[in-house]
Order: sequence, then C-alpha cells, then structure tokens
Amino acid sequence: MDLLGRGAECEAVDTLLSRARAGLSGTLVVHGEAGIGKTALLEHARGAADASGFRVESSVGVESETQFAFAGLHQLCAPLLDHAGALPDPQRAALGVALGQQGGEAPDRFLVGLATLNLLAEVAEEGPLLCLVDDAQWLDEASAQVLAFVARRLGAERIALLFAVRDADRDQPNRDQLGHGRTALAGLPELRVHGLSEVDARALLASALATPLDDRVLKRIVAESRGNPMALLELPLSAQSAQMAGGFELPGALDVPRRVEESFRRRSGSLPADTQLLLLVAAAEPTGDVALLWRAAAQLGIAESAVGPAEVAGLLEVDSRVRFRHPLVRSAIYRDASPPEQRRAHHALAAATDPDFDPDRRAWHRAQAVLGADEDAAAELERSAGRARARGGLAASAAFMEHAARLTPEPAARAGRSLEAAFAMHETGASEAASDLLTLAGAGPLDARQQARLELLRARIVFYRARAGEGLGMLLDAARGLATLDPALSRETYLDALDAAIVTGGLGLGLGVREVAEAARAAPAPPGSPRPADLLLDGLVTTFTEGYSSGAPGLRRALVAFRGGESNTDAASDADILRWGWLASRTAMAVFDDELLYALTSRHTQLAREAGALATLPAALLVQSVMLVLFGEFARAAEQTAIAAVTQTVQVLHAQLILAAWRGGPAETAEVYEAIVQEAAARGHGTEVSLAQYGMAVLHNGVGDYPAGQAAAARAFESDELTHSNLAHAELIEAACRSGRPESAAHALDELCSRAVASGTPWGLGLAARSRALTSTGHAAEKLYREAIEHLRDCRIVTHLARTHLVYGEWLRREGRRKDAREQLRTAHELLSDMGAEAFTARAARELIATGEHPRKRTAQPTDELTSQERHIARLVATGATSREVGGQLFLSPRTIEAHLRNIFRKLGITSRRQLRELSLL
Repeated sequence: MDLLGRGAECEAVDTLLSRARAGLSGTLVVHGEAGIGKTALLEHARGAADASGFRVESSVGVESETQFAFAGLHQLCAPLLDHAGALPDPQRAALGVALGQQGGEAPDRFLVGLATLNLLAEVAEEGPLLCLVDDAQWLDEASAQVLAFVARRLGAERIALLFAVRDADRDQPNRDQLGHGRTALAGLPELRVHGLSEVDARALLASALATPLDDRVLKRIVAESRGNPMALLELPLSAQSAQMAGGFELPGALDVPRRVEESFRRRSGSLPADTQLLLLVAAAEPTGDVALLWRAAAQLGIAESAVGPAEVAGLLEVDSRVRFRHPLVRSAIYRDASPPEQRRAHHALAAATDPDFDPDRRAWHRAQAVLGADEDAAAELERSAGRARARGGLAASAAFMEHAARLTPEPAARAGRSLEAAFAMHETGASEAASDLLTLAGAGPLDARQQARLELLRARIVFYRARAGEGLGMLLDAARGLATLDPALSRETYLDALDAAIVTGGLGLGLGVREVAEAARAAPAPPGSPRPADLLLDGLVTTFTEGYSSGAPGLRRALVAFRGGESNTDAASDADILRWGWLASRTAMAVFDDELLYALTSRHTQLAREAGALATLPAALLVQSVMLVLFGEFARAAEQTAIAAVTQTVQVLHAQLILAAWRGGPAETAEVYEAIVQEAAARGHGTEVSLAQYGMAVLHNGVGDYPAGQAAAARAFESDELTHSNLAHAELIEAACRSGRPESAAHALDELCSRAVASGTPWGLGLAARSRALTSTGHAAEKLYREAIEHLRDCRIVTHLARTHLVYGEWLRREGRRKDAREQLRTAHELLSDMGAEAFTARAARELIATGEHPRKRTAQPTDELTSQERHIARLVATGATSREVGGQLFLSPRTIEAHLRNIFRKLGITSRRQLRELSLL
C-alpha cells in the first residue's frame, strides 16, 4: 500500500519488519492525533508483513473496554492459544486465568507478561510474527501493562510489535489522559506522525473530490485540515455544497479530529433508521462478535440486511468480525446517540449475551441499560468484580464495584460497596477516584468496622499523596480505631505507619519515627500466636522508644522468624515475606547481619519472581542490589538492576544511583540523581532526594571530594531510613575526618559504636573499629585499623573491607611508613579493581604512586568481554539451568537466552554448556 507523503514513516515500519524477520525483535509506538494516519500505517505494516510471510494478529483498544481486565490481550492472544501447551505450567495457568479460560488464584501481571512473551515466542518459532494494536491508549490497564512488559523484554524471537496511540484530546483532555496504554507504553521507541505537507495534502484532497474546487477554497480546506489525511479524505464526502464553497465549518468551531467525527456522524445520520440503530449496537459492542450482533439485532426486530447501507457508506464491514472503517466512526456514532438510544442498544446486547459464557459483559451491558438504581444489576456487577479480581484485573474489579455501588438502591449496601470499590481503586493508584468513593461511602450507614476501615483508607490516601505528618497521624488514628474491632489489622496498620515513618521521618515532614513508635506501643496484643510481623513490630517499637541496645535482640528474633528458625513454628509464610520482606531485609541491615540480609533478600526476591509480583519485585530487587553492592558483587547488582528496570519504578533509580556511585562514575551518577530529583518534583515531595544523598556521599568520598561528601552524608544522616539501615554513619565519619571536622560526626560515631557492640556482628564491629581509627592517632589508630580488617574478613561486606585497607594504607603513608602502606594499598587496589569501584581504585592508585610504586593493572579475565546480562546468563547456565529456566528468571524468552548464549560462547572461545560449567571464573 502506497501512502502519500509517508515515505519516512513506511520506511521505519519496514525496517521494524526486516529486523524481526532477521531475528531481531522490536517495538514501535506510532503517536499522532486522531485521523492523522496511524491506522493506515498499521495497515501498511499488515500488507508488508503478509507479503513477507509473517503471521499477523491484531487488537483494538476501545474506550468502553477499559473496564474489562485483559480484554485487549484476549483479542490478540486468543488465536494463538493452541500454542499454550508449550508453556511451563505456572505460566500456562496464569495466562488461562487472566483470559478467563480456567479458574484459579489471581495471577500477577509479571507472570502473565512472561507467559504472553513466551506464547508469542512459541508462535514465532514457526515464522515471524507481527502484532498490531490500534487505539492502544484505550487498552484496559492489565493488557496495557502486560504488552508493555513484553515490548521491553523482546530479544531474538522474530516478533514485531506495532502500537498506534492517539494524542490526548484537546477538547476533552481529562478523559483522554486517562488512557492506560499511553502511560504504560511511555519510553518505548516512538514514531510521531505529523500532518501532510501542503503539496501532499492538496494531492490527497484532489483525489477525494468528484469535481474541481476554486483554488482559494481548496487552499482554505487544506489549511483548516492541518494536513490531517482523514479530514482531507472524509470531510468532502459528507459536506454540503454550501459548506464546501466556504470551507468546512466556521473558523475555530472544532479541531480536526472532532470535525472528522462530525463528518462520520453526518454520514451515518443520513442512513435508514434501522441501519442507524444497528450501527449503534455495533458501536456499543466492542468485541466484533458477528453472531452477537445479529442476536441483538433480532432482539430489536432489525433484519440483517440493514447493514447494507452502512457498508455502502463505508462506515463498517461485516465478515468474520464486525469492523468499523476507523476507530473514530465508532466513537462518533456512540457519542451522537441519545442516552435512551444508548440504553436501548445495551439492553438488546445484554439480552443477547450468554450469561454462562460471558457473564461479565452481560452484567456490564445490563448496567449500561439501567436508568436509576437496580439491585439485581448491581449484584451482577459485584459478582463480576469478584471474578475480575480473581483474574488479576484489579482495575476492572474497581470499575465494576464502583458502578455497582452507584446502582445500589439500599443505603447501607451502597455504602458498603462504595467502601470496597474505594479500596480497589486505591490499589490501582487511582487515589482521586478512591476519595470520591469514600465520600459516597461516608454517607452511610456503616457499621463500626466499616467506619474504621474507611478511616484507614482515608489515611493511606492522604499519606500516599503527601508522605507527610498528617497522613502518618491519620494512619495512627486508624490503627487505634481498629484495635478492638480487628486487632490483626490494627497491628499491621501500626507496622505500616512505622515503616512509613522510617522512610520519611527525620526530614521535617511532621511526625518522626520516635513519635510513631511511642504511639504504636498502644497496639493490641496479637489475637493468636505472634506472627513474624508481630515480632517485627514489637522489636521496632522497642528499638525506637527504649534504644537500639534494648531493641536489637527482638529485631533479631523477628528476622530469624522471617528466615525460618530452628523449628518451623515461627517461620514466615510466603505471604508474610511478600508483604513484609522489604522492611525485614532493611532491618537485617539495621542489626548488621549480612547472613540474615542474604537469606531474607534471596527468599524475598525468589518468591516475588515465582509469584510474578509486579508490585513487590522492584523493592525486593532494590534491597538485593544494595546488598550485592556492599558484598562487592557489582556485576550481579547491575544484572538485578537491569531486571528491575522493566518495572519502571522509582526503586530502580535508587538502585542505579547506588551502583553508579560505588562504581565511581560522576556523569552516570549525576544523570540518575537528576532523574530522581525530577521524579521527586513530579510527586510533590523530596523524600527520594534525601534518600539519594547516601549515593552522592559515596561518590564524593570515592573521588576524594570530602567537603561535598560530608555535606551529602550529613543530609543522609538526617534520614531515619538511612540511619536505621546503617548506611549513612560510615560515610559521614570518613568525610568529616578527611575534611578536618571530626567533631561534626561525633554523634554518628557514638551511635555507630554502640550499635556495633549491641549487634556483636563482624560487620558492625568492623565498621565501628575503622571509624574510631579515623578519629585516633598513633598506636591506638593502628590497632583499630587491624581490628577492623580482622572483623570485616569474617563477613561478606567486601566493599568496606577494601576501603579499610585503603584508609589504613593512607594513614600509614602519612605516618611515613611507605613499605607498610604499599602492602595495604596493593590489597585495597586489587579488591577495589576486581569489583569495579573505579573511583576508589583510582584513589588507591594515587596513594600507591605517592609511595613510589606504580599499581599493577588488573589481569584481563575471559569474562571481561561479557555484558552484565551475559554474565548473569552464563552463571545461571553454569549451574545447569535450561534456557527456559533462565528465561523465567530474567523475564526473557528461551530463544533470546539462546541468542545470548551464542554470543557468550563466541566471546569465551567455547562451544558448549559443559565448558561453561568448567570456567571457575563464572
């Protein structure tokens, strides 16, 4: 198909297809206003793909379908499900539940995304695959997130994804900006389609006119169209001669997309009444099911022949599916219908929909047909909400429940449904909608427990918006209100408040962690045997009210319970780990226990991966990434960060910042820090910026800019989170001592030392000894440096072991003991170089040169040529994991893993997995 004036755009699409055919999968998101030619580009891709041996599957987002979880994904994947048998059982089950093919627990988006990726990859094994998604801004949230996940994990599967996304509607910006697809697809490769040039616009208009126009009128039409091809092609077909004589409309009356819709409206308005009603039914039924359309038509007494005039007018076509000429046709017809006409169409569709095969769509159509309240319709929607939640469609569940609440006639039932809808809305991130539903629920009547839950959600929303003292205070009020009504939920709310205070406290935002902990002392006793979360709450409360030494034993007991103690009586369930693993892992850092930290982060990450927990995995990977950095395993930390990047969350930025800072890259660290600053500004608070100061302190200390390091570390030390996890102390003490202001870190030193004694661990005792050495002189300093090295050798914290050798060597050089200094500095240089801490390595090199010795260059290793991702794949394969198992861990298809393996073998000069296992360097 030749598209006038779209040579560059067609070339971009053709390149996408060529690369996919050659085994390089890719994605392209076509952006532009309505009618600009996005659909035509997708059709060009379809034609080119058909001619090149591609299999082509498609889906169309529909505004009214946004309530149906995985509706868009179902359109795309339904024809491919004969390949689902090749998927691993958990993935096949997750996809089956998501698409309504089977029952089961609600699957997480990550697992459904991985299943979809592997399903498409299986199909692509038989030949290249093109997936087209038009009007992607109207994809339901679940489908949008899954398809965006797939787009970001494509590799060598011979798959091309092509999305068309309409620009936000200037007439109705609030409505259009709610499109889930527009948000989910952000950041993927884009192709922006603009209006045609004047020459091409004139040529296209001339091709659509039956008779020539006055040149001045033609110029005006071209100018008013702003080069929009749909306007140029469609408007002349419906415009009256008087309008053509003076252009389309009065200047400024409508923008081009609205004019195009108006053109379609006029064309449909000239058709017979039965045809117009049939068009409305088709517009209200977004699945394109021909049999359903004819059944609904029969309900209205409309003959199938009524479709003829609409087909002749070029508005839709009916073959195996019902297809509108353009997405704007559907919206124009539906928007133009009066509310009674819309209800009549939905009533017919509800009657024609099989309640056993598709109960949710029947409930939705029935609800749209209701005028006023209707308990039966509301009850059907409530059941649909439950089914949607079971499939993992939280947004759909919230939408169904909201509509059910508004249709409920009885006040108490309406208030209860509104409350449940509000909780579901908040879980989806729609806090404004949740607040509106809370207002509806607050009209009551509510029982005492419902009222307490209402206050809890109101507190969560306030804290979510501001992350400040008011929200924390409301969380505490909610916890107190639940104490007698639901003791377990009350304790969880206190723990939530305490966790929130740790993250945001100490930053001048109102309530601090001590005040929250004091309030949490009033928490009710556990209703049964203490759970790990109960032990953690008690341990944190004791720590922040009575002191670290008093609380440390309780914290350790809680963490052992989360890990799984000597007996299984106290062992945490998988649900406990997924819910509280983020806080428990950070608390392991608080007690300086590297073994507990390793065990908890490993289990948390593993469970989050296995469950496909999209909401949990980024936080789990963040803590694990920080742990790996402290362990000196920068390459593995980079691998974890790369995996987490697919989630597009703020935790990823913090993981990237800490890794970049320890690596010592000023430009990379500054870039990530600026991204965090921008994110904080967009969210309206500076907590993220304050937490980022730890990374900046590490960077400045690494390059030897100690005044800047002290400033950043001082800000970090003000954060309860960074002092709780013991990250800020050592950076502040070193920077202050090297800046000649050790007194400014006296409090940090006292606190670090007392915590180290209370913990009794090599990690804590080693950091304390090194920090005391920095503030000491003579024999006392040397004794402390040696003591620090001995302690740190007994734990996994290799970074601080290396830095202890470095500062000890620096001290020895200043003492004039060059020979002794060289020994320490060589060790520091080797350790730091091996882990990739370039700034600290350079600092050690400078010190060695000052002693009269040039540092040895690191011996090249075979694995040096591998990327972080390749190194991770090599490690996993070396353990005996299959390509499918590795793909499951890294959220990649087996074919992409095989492609990476070919590169790994080539770089390492080997030919088999057996040889890979023999390489001890991996």
